[in-house]
Amino acid sequence: MTKRTLRGSKLKAIKVIGFRARMGTANGRKVLARRRKKGRSLLTNLRRTK
Repeated sequence: MTKRTLRGSKLKAIKVIGFRARMGTANGRKVLARRRKKGRSLLTNLRRTK
C-alpha cells in the first residue's frame, strides 16, 4: 500500500481560496465577479463549519 503524501487541510485552504481571501485582493474580487456573472450558486468551494 502506498503512503498518502498529500493531505489537504481545510483551514489552510480557507486562507487561500475562501470568500474572505478572495475579497482581500483585487484579482480575487475579479474571480468572484466572473463566477457571479456565470451564475454560479457557490462562489467559493469551501464552507466553514465549527
